[in-house]
Amino acid sequence: MTEPGEHPLFAAVKPLVDAMGAEILVPDQASEDDVVLAWEGEDVLAVRLPQLSDSLDHILAALERRHGMPLSELDRKTKQSVVRVLEARGAFSVRHGVETVANAIGVSRFTVYNYLNRDNTAKSE
Repeated sequence: MTEPGEHPLFAAVKPLVDAMGAEILVPDQASEDDVVLAWEGEDVLAVRLPQLSDSLDHILAALERRHGMPLSELDRKTKQSVVRVLEARGAFSVRHGVETVANAIGVSRFTVYNYLNRDNTAKSE
């Protein structure tokens, strides 16, 4: 068997695995919670998904890279946009998600709730 890094499936899934903050393993190292990916009937690699709290940190870091600066330095309108993106990605279903996001964007929890409420009010109108 070829090593996972040498297989074409590795190149295909690596950007997705990196975006999720997951880890690629050889299939023999997979636990029952890992996702084993096969190619033409042969197990090629396994993907270990991150814990939800780690995922939020990974998403926040990706947003900082996308904006090219710390999220706390963004203007109000852009921070509101970041909160909408994070809501769509499920950031607020994670325990302490609002507090984590508030700290990352440099606002209070109350402000994050206001951004969420404002967006939900606009959607319902």
